[in-house]
Amino acid sequence: HFHIWPVLPSGALWPGQGCAALGRCCLGRDPTCVAHGPPRCFCDQACGAVRDCCPDYARVCPVVSCVVAEWSAWSCCVKPCQISYRVRRRRVLQEPRNGGAPCPPLEERAGCVDYRSRQGVECQQSLIPALITTDSYGKERKKRGVPKKQETAGYCVQFQLGPVPGSCRQVKAPHAQWTRYLTQGHTICVRCEWPAQDARSRRCYGDGAGTGGNQRLQWQAAGHPRCRGTWMRLRQLRDCSCPEVHSLVFL
Repeated sequence: HFHIWPVLPSGALWPGQGCAALGRCCLGRDPTCVAHGPPRCFCDQACGAVRDCCPDYARVCPVVSCVVAEWSAWSCCVKPCQISYRVRRRRVLQEPRNGGAPCPPLEERAGCVDYRSRQGVECQQSLIPALITTDSYGKERKKRGVPKKQETAGYCVQFQLGPVPGSCRQVKAPHAQWTRYLTQGHTICVRCEWPAQDARSRRCYGDGAGTGGNQRLQWQAAGHPRCRGTWMRLRQLRDCSCPEVHSLVFL
């Protein structure tokens, strides 16, 4: 004798069947993640490719990708009075489920220099070669506000870049993408502004002031230690006028 199962409408289940009755959704291919039949059906992540999912799998086990919050503001430099780094973080709002897209990196670091100790005492500057970073870092400085006694006029120095190592283009971190645009022979503008200025001379270390013509000076990209090279000072200006990708600041 053969037992003939009644035909149910497409997608319908008997009581006690399917993923809802099983009460779990599984990652990968999991033969133990099987729901009662007939016919037997599965509630694991691979069931879609094998085509043995329970009819209610998509409803009970939806694919949910990771969702993260916006980046926090950048922190202060981790170590004052020396080349170090700053940090920004973001938190997870929704963990991924059922094979959804994983979470992206939750922390980023960028090179920086803080010219005051934790007690507010000005540091002794001795950063050679010139340490540079993108102009957006200068904009962040302005947001913090400049103490009244420190209001000093900045200036701009134009340099012509010498050979640039290929490591400057081998960068994945979003905050260091500006180094990809450093090209031999190009003119770049580097702004000297408080607090990178020396307290006495009101100049930035590595700006090339007082050097002879055709002298090659050294620079290094903050946050990308292998991106360093030489440049020649062309002239000093009051304001910078280079394209955005060639507008930098001294650290």
